[in-house]
Amino acid sequence: MIVTVASGKGGTGKTLVATSLALALDNGAYVQFLDCDVEGPNAHLLLHPEITSSESVTIPVPTIDEERCTYCGLCAEICAYHAIAVTKGTIVTFPELCHGCGACSALCPEKAITEHGREVGIIEKGHIGSVQFTGGRLNVGEALSPPVVKAVKKHVNEEQAVIIDAPPGTSCPVVETIRGSDFCLLVTEPTPFGLNDLSLAVDVVEIMNIPCGVVINRDGAGSDEVEEFCRKKAIPVLLRIPLERRIAENYCRGATLTEGLPQWREPFQKLFQTIEQTVEAQG
Repeated sequence: MIVTVASGKGGTGKTLVATSLALALDNGAYVQFLDCDVEGPNAHLLLHPEITSSESVTIPVPTIDEERCTYCGLCAEICAYHAIAVTKGTIVTFPELCHGCGACSALCPEKAITEHGREVGIIEKGHIGSVQFTGGRLNVGEALSPPVVKAVKKHVNEEQAVIIDAPPGTSCPVVETIRGSDFCLLVTEPTPFGLNDLSLAVDVVEIMNIPCGVVINRDGAGSDEVEEFCRKKAIPVLLRIPLERRIAENYCRGATLTEGLPQWREPFQKLFQTIEQTVEAQG
């Protein structure tokens, strides 16, 4: 079963929840943890995985054979991202703008365009006990994170419990991360910002027809507007993490809740059991 942990905004404690959930399930059974927050990966700071391998993530970008090119301009016309420019007797490519769709090479009437891979990120694989770890990292200066997210998700083994740490927000990388999940766990906080961005995240998972539940972090720090919103939307609040100094101190030491405060292990195990029951009930 694939459970994606997401949030409408950054700083809600999403990664803390995702890593704590993964380690709570580490009872001899194989568990996968995927860090798809490739623009700002930080799950490794809490999990401390032993990295055993890495691989490059590339996207195909065009290379022009100017001896065959007639400068007809069709490639530039069909490129939605303006990664090719053609003037009389000149053709220029902009690899940083290319999304690797392959339309230019497929439709070139002179077959003057071939593709080569351009690295946009890397994937690292390893383990923490019996938890298998796969994390992606977008190269500095790159704009396209979905290809790296897709590359990380290629390692999903649906026969295991799979916990995915999604990027914050509701943009394309988040949609790509959530796609194909059995359940989405939305982490929020009881503040006006938390409520606003939670509502945006709920809209996304509803459109994608993925069941969801909510974890309220720093519970007790704000108002009850988040809980009221969840009641109106019939979204279950599956876990509450109180605003406590010892939790903050534990996090600052680079430890998950289930590592630094063992009493949290059982609540996270029950959380996963509830998610399993919800998914099974919905068929």
